[in-house]
This record gives sequence, C-alpha cells and structure tokens, in this order.
Amino acid sequence: MAIERARFIRFMVTGGVAAIVNLVSRYFLNFLTSFASAVAIAYLFGMVTAYVLGRLFVFERSGRTVADEFWRFTVVNLFAAAQVWVISVGLGEYVFPASGFRWHPLDVAHLIGVAVPVLTSYLGHRHFSFARIAR
Repeated sequence: MAIERARFIRFMVTGGVAAIVNLVSRYFLNFLTSFASAVAIAYLFGMVTAYVLGRLFVFERSGRTVADEFWRFTVVNLFAAAQVWVISVGLGEYVFPASGFRWHPLDVAHLIGVAVPVLTSYLGHRHFSFARIAR
C-alpha cells in the first residue's frame, strides 16, 4: 500500500508538471488560435511531457517497446483529452459566461478541466499503458 501511495504521489507531481506545460502552452496558443483549438493542441504538449516523466519517475519498465507504451498511453489520454476539452470549453465558453463568472474564466475552466481526469488517468496508465508484460 505504501508503494502504491508513493507511486500515486509521484504521478501527481509529474502530472502537475505536465499540467503546467499544458496550461502555459494553452495560454500562448490563445494568441494564435481559438480557445477550443488551443486546449486541444496544448493537451498534446502536456501529454508528451506526462509520458516522458511517467516513464522516468513513476512506473516500472513494462517490457514493451517505447512505441507500444506510447500508443497505449495515447489511448488512455484520448479519454482524458475528451474530458479536459468538454469541461474546459463547456465551462469557459458557456457556463461561466452565462453565470456571470468573470475572474479569468478561460484559465479557471482549463485548470478545472485538466484536474478532472487525474484518477482515471492514473488507473489507465498503471493497468494499461505501463502494465508489465506477463511472462
């Protein structure tokens, strides 16, 4: 149990770094494209960061190739990306404006969106992306 808790904490820390990459890149991408497009593109920057950090600091070697791990990582992240995009765009472009929330609404919406899939992503990566090959 302590090993799993330590792994989850490392996942949270490395995920936090990836989330910062995601949020900062979305901020700058907003100068070039719409919020909805910036959220989707920024997610890719955060995803690559999360893969590299997760492979280095969180999960043991699976015995799979990097390409296979990254493909599996991408599958898990497709579900997470959908959650992030729907929540970020839904809050930032519809819910917050309709409710009168005006304090950095796009930033807050994106931060909430990025935070939502933490547990489901951890479980997906633990049991699928980086799962050891049974020998």
